[in-house]
Amino acid sequence: MNLPNARYARVEKEKITGYLLSTTSPDGRGKAKFFFRFGFRVDQWQNLADALRVQGTSHKVVEIVETAFGPRYHVDGIIETPDGRNPKIKTVWQVDIGSNSPRLITAHPLGG
Repeated sequence: MNLPNARYARVEKEKITGYLLSTTSPDGRGKAKFFFRFGFRVDQWQNLADALRVQGTSHKVVEIVETAFGPRYHVDGIIETPDGRNPKIKTVWQVDIGSNSPRLITAHPLGG
């Protein structure tokens, strides 16, 4: 299955600049180092947001986890990067209760 309502998928600026590309975020600094290695930059945060949106909407959902806030959809697949190496990552998207648009929760590298 694909991410439901994929065309409405949202990636918030703060999720990128304050978490996935933040070297000061305790939860995000390792992810930031990963994404920096592939050419993503904080001052061009929209590039990562766009690449994550494409990754989440062009690959199949591999797992659905029900939460108190709404279902979370796990998507595994490559992400297109500025340096062209295109590693495989997992993105997690949540459709909040009362909403129909998927919202990016996190992204991280997949091994192998």
